[in-house]
This record gives sequence, C-alpha cells and structure tokens, in this order.
Amino acid sequence: MLQPTRVKFRKPHLTPLRGYAKGANKVDFGDFGLQACENGWITARQIEAVRVALSRKMKKGGKIWIRIFPDRPVTQKPLETRMGKGKGNVEYWTAAVKRGRVMFEIAGVPLETAEEAFRTAAFKLPIKVKLITREGAGE
Repeated sequence: MLQPTRVKFRKPHLTPLRGYAKGANKVDFGDFGLQACENGWITARQIEAVRVALSRKMKKGGKIWIRIFPDRPVTQKPLETRMGKGKGNVEYWTAAVKRGRVMFEIAGVPLETAEEAFRTAAFKLPIKVKLITREGAGE
C-alpha cells in the first residue's frame, strides 16, 4: 500500500478540507479521468481498491495514472483508553482531495470501457465522482 518513506512531522494536526482544488483539475496524461465532486479523505486502502478495480475492468489493456498520494497520517487512540496521555498512534495514511481534483486517469481503452471501469471504481470511494474526458478524446 502507498505511504511516504519519510515525513517531516510524525503526527501533524488535521486541517479542515474546504474549497476547490488549485491544480490537477484537468486530464493531463490519459484520455479519461475520474474527478472528485466533493471534498474528502481518501485512504491508501481505497486508492489500492480503485487501482485493482480499474485494472480488472480494463483487462490489463490500457494505462492507469494515480494522481493522488496518501501523505497525511491519521492517528487513533486505542480502544477503552482514558482521555489524555497524548495523541494516538498513526493508524493509516490518507490523501486530502478537494473538489475538482482529477484522481485517476486511464488511456488506451474505448469510452464504454472507461465508463464501466470508472463506475466500478466510484463504488470504492467515499465521495461523489464524475468521468471527464480530454478534449478530442474518445471519438
């Protein structure tokens, strides 16, 4: 699963997700992209699940680009632990995704296959997404 090899701060503060994506809001590498319609946290497990779903639906035919990376640690205190005694341990890694961000891109497959693959991938994600195309792609 994806996670950074080293980080500057082990347990950073969790900042709120507001607003729209500053960049990465167009399809730059492939022909079709999966764009976020809401803000949310995507875990490394969810990214891996989407990657597996896309590669299975595309029958290993096209190419996949993953344009998000889980670089934010999420901490949790153990169950049945009293309050205090510091911040909990890092449990998993997430990617902060803002509205308009293109998270996944694929190329080398027809539009119907891309729609079916992204529909399956959308079920693996906790936020609403939509399929977008590069100008001139899919004809």
